[in-house]
Amino acid sequence: MRVTLCVDALQPQLTGIGRYTWHLWQGLQRQPGVSELLAYRGGIFLDDPRMLLEIRRLPHDIRLKRWTQWGRVRRTLRSTVVHAPNYFLPEMAETGVITVHDLSVFNFPAAHPRERVETFERLFTSSLSRAVAVITDTETVRRELCDMFSLPARVVTAVPLGVDRSFYGRDKAAMEAAMNRLALTPGAYGLSVAAFEPRKKIKELIDAWGRLPHPLRTRHPLVLAGSIGWRNEDLHQRIAEAASEGWLRHLGFVDDVTLQQLYAGARLFVYPSIYEGFGLPPVEAMASGTPVVVSNRSCLPEVCGDAARYVDPDDRASFTLILEECLTDEQLRAHLRARGFETAKKYSWESCVADTVAVYRKALTPLA
Repeated sequence: MRVTLCVDALQPQLTGIGRYTWHLWQGLQRQPGVSELLAYRGGIFLDDPRMLLEIRRLPHDIRLKRWTQWGRVRRTLRSTVVHAPNYFLPEMAETGVITVHDLSVFNFPAAHPRERVETFERLFTSSLSRAVAVITDTETVRRELCDMFSLPARVVTAVPLGVDRSFYGRDKAAMEAAMNRLALTPGAYGLSVAAFEPRKKIKELIDAWGRLPHPLRTRHPLVLAGSIGWRNEDLHQRIAEAASEGWLRHLGFVDDVTLQQLYAGARLFVYPSIYEGFGLPPVEAMASGTPVVVSNRSCLPEVCGDAARYVDPDDRASFTLILEECLTDEQLRAHLRARGFETAKKYSWESCVADTVAVYRKALTPLA
């Protein structure tokens, strides 16, 4: 089969959807059932989407081609399985497959920038109506999507995300070198990796960490990494206050290699988000051998199973108590490490890509 993959989520600083798109691009090239794979973005086909990981905008000469090839673009889209892994089918695609990662923009519109809400209002229903198959990352979101938009269950398939193999196995020398570069002590800090947006509950995490006994939080500072996010002015003020007290480090966005070393060196990984489509960072931390604490909301119990300790991020006292327990109880920590490693092994990009191709085949088969 011929496949067109929309690569609009690829950029130098990859978000979770960008990483998903990149793994699809790499994996689909190795699938025996895919005879041709095309990369599409903004009205044009790219020879090599890797360029999008290195530049912030398409070169001017490439951008000009979009205005001279509409007929060819439309014919090509019509003759391939078009997969939009970032919610929205291209305007010129008559049908296709879309991936809906979560419905946070509908459930928490006030927590998103207005322009993002307006984009979904303008484009999502159209994409959903043209989609012959829909992919979600979890069963939780699959059921939610079917209920919210009255979709037949046969149209929507849950395909779990994967964990890159590079997260498995600790290279002690490389990890220690990264820790020296970042002025961190291996095994002596807590870590959270997330975009700074309201539903991630980073402020609540900082407040909970700040209530730990002073010697404990001094010995184990909290490290934050992730993209800049939105609607977070109060959060940045709280980060600055905690950093000035010496028990918080804000690293901002980090590259994949640094991220792997941060996971491996952390004493504890915490992800208190109240709504997710999958929650890739906790599983990556599990693969790295790090105990994990996550929110008890949304799909996180489905994804993490018995391999994580669960918290209500809005329960201030309980949140702090569980953090302290997971930092100090060695028996619990050993259990979480062992179960986390086994759970992470259930999720692979190879399985994700193979199951995605199965959805393509289903999309090509007319409904009886």
